[in-house]
Amino acid sequence: MRFRHPDGSTVHLAYCTNVHPAETLDGVLAQLRDHCEPVRRRLGRDRLGIGLWLAKDAARALVTDPAALRGLRCELERRGLEVVTLNGFPYEGFGAEEVKYRVYTPDWADPERLEYTAALARVLAGLLPEDVTEGSISTLPLAWRTAYDDERAETARTALRTLAERLDALEELTGRSIRVALEPEPGCVVETTRDAIAPLTAVGHDRIGICVDTCHLATSFEDPGTALDDLARAGVPVVKSQLSAALHAEQPHLPGVRDALAAFAEPRFLHQTRTATAAGPRGTDDLDEALAGEALPDAGPWRSHFHVPLHAAPAAPLTSTLPVLTSALTRLVGGPHPLTRHLEVETYTWQALPPELRPRGRAQLADGIAAELTLARDLLTDLGLKELP
Repeated sequence: MRFRHPDGSTVHLAYCTNVHPAETLDGVLAQLRDHCEPVRRRLGRDRLGIGLWLAKDAARALVTDPAALRGLRCELERRGLEVVTLNGFPYEGFGAEEVKYRVYTPDWADPERLEYTAALARVLAGLLPEDVTEGSISTLPLAWRTAYDDERAETARTALRTLAERLDALEELTGRSIRVALEPEPGCVVETTRDAIAPLTAVGHDRIGICVDTCHLATSFEDPGTALDDLARAGVPVVKSQLSAALHAEQPHLPGVRDALAAFAEPRFLHQTRTATAAGPRGTDDLDEALAGEALPDAGPWRSHFHVPLHAAPAAPLTSTLPVLTSALTRLVGGPHPLTRHLEVETYTWQALPPELRPRGRAQLADGIAAELTLARDLLTDLGLKELP
């Protein structure tokens, strides 16, 4: 979906396909047929943006076989779909029964992360619509926080500088500008937007910026205005933003609230949980850890890294951090010029919701994704952006 900002520029809205992950190119093609095109039809649009997630094997197949890349491009066009952004955070296995910490490997100190991301950039340059010259890729925020020393940090910085040089060369070759965005996430080396400033300024190249994920922002109790002001002062570009909402519990000390939270503790994904204290945020690596005994102070609200559907907040006594998303979006695109032109709805946890909230079948999932995109569209038009055909 495309929108005209009041300054005349185009803002793109997509939804991320990691909600129905596939490891192979054939699986990606099936996604377009079984999921993405039905969502487009529900929205009544001739064109729908999708943020592709390509696992390493699918990316490798596309970058080594020009015919396969042309075939994917033709399939996107045939189904009324377009790609301006990729999710390059998960490397493989995102559809596994247990993902948890595995999503953080390989990290930016591993040469394979550089090669994978460079391959994604080459693929994206070949998939951009004819009238679009800029693409974006979100990626791991350096590494999970453990076993990350000064030597690994320097290796990661070198890898990102090398990537920036390759992206420069790619633009010279193709005329397409691809930028990569570190996506801060609780528990990682770059946990918050503020944490991103030092490593990104050390890289020192505008090809490498930040992806503001509004679920992660909220989980860490960051104020959107303060976070974005800090990035602007540091000269760190917002390459893309993922529109997502976290799980919020206002009174976690109450037994009924803990029971409601326990329904969201599940074995597939990591749900880092945080609370704000006078000394700063405190947290656990997963929701079940927070619920165990006194692992996390419960005098104030808890927020958990569980991407809940944008249009459907959990039932009381829980809610979502949609107000944080709304506040961030106002700052991102509501001003005289957009801070980013790539927006991506990223609710990948539909099948990890409590059983009674999960979609039953493809049709209900498509209905839910379409409802999220409708909400995002309405937020954008309320900010003065005009939806384009």
